[in-house]
Amino acid sequence: MSATHDKIKGNWTEMKGKAKQQYGHLTDDDVAYTHGKEDELMGRLQQKLGKTKQEIKDWIDSL
Repeated sequence: MSATHDKIKGNWTEMKGKAKQQYGHLTDDDVAYTHGKEDELMGRLQQKLGKTKQEIKDWIDSL
């Protein structure tokens, strides 16, 4: 499991608030996290933000 997945699992409640501040068009559904479905979350963020998987990982790691 990657460090990004570990960060999502550990701190996502706090991080999703920061994500929504930075990208105001993200909805609660866009940033919804279900345990074990990190890849699904990453895919939604990629699609919504128009970024690559690596860009999303780097962004999450910077939060």
